[in-house]
Amino acid sequence: MGKRDNRVAYMNPIAMARSRGPIQSSGPTIQDYLNRPRPTWEEVKEQLEKKKKGSKALAEFEEKMNENWKKELERHREKLLSGSESSSKKRQRKKKEKKKSGRYSSSSSSSSDSSSSSSDSEDEDKKQGKRKKKKKNRSHKSSESSMSDTESDSKDSLKKKKKSKDATEREKDIKGLGKKRKMYPEDKPISSESSESDYIEEVRAKKKKSSEDREKATEKTRKKKKHKKHSKKKKKKTASSSPSSS
Repeated sequence: MGKRDNRVAYMNPIAMARSRGPIQSSGPTIQDYLNRPRPTWEEVKEQLEKKKKGSKALAEFEEKMNENWKKELERHREKLLSGSESSSKKRQRKKKEKKKSGRYSSSSSSSSDSSSSSSDSEDEDKKQGKRKKKKKNRSHKSSESSMSDTESDSKDSLKKKKKSKDATEREKDIKGLGKKRKMYPEDKPISSESSESDYIEEVRAKKKKSSEDREKATEKTRKKKKHKKHSKKKKKKTASSSPSSS
């Protein structure tokens, strides 16, 4: 009994495609593309010349348009310049006319202006004065009754405030004098005849004296310290020189 061969036969795809024959394609092939009709060198030159001619025509058109624009701009500038010159001339003429008229009519205009202004101001002052008088009369009538009551109350309140302020100031002065007496018990008691100002001057003079005494004491202590330092330095020098001499 022979063994069974389970292997499948291998089919070459290229051989299968060749056996089927050429495939019918609907579109153009590569050969059609290579065999296309091509223009000759002369035809190519003609096409290039046509393109150049077209570009020359466009350049000519642009130049013409630029020239037209330049002409329009020049006309517009001339108009503006002529208008500005004419306006400047008119202004100069007006200034000259004003100067001439001002020289001749300065005296007459000043007198007329002053008279007219004075008359106008007088009329306005009169009107304002009448209005103010009317307002004052109305306000006085209404406020006289109320002012009489408020003035009496305000006067009483002011008097009370002044009295209270005076009393507080006196108390503060007395307290300050009592403190100064405690700070300086060596001072003499204030007599009824001596005033408070004399007492304050005495206290200030004693303060100055005490400050001067303190400054003198500090100066003395400084001098003593300096003298001690010098004496120590001299002792050290003598001690260092004595063994060298021996």
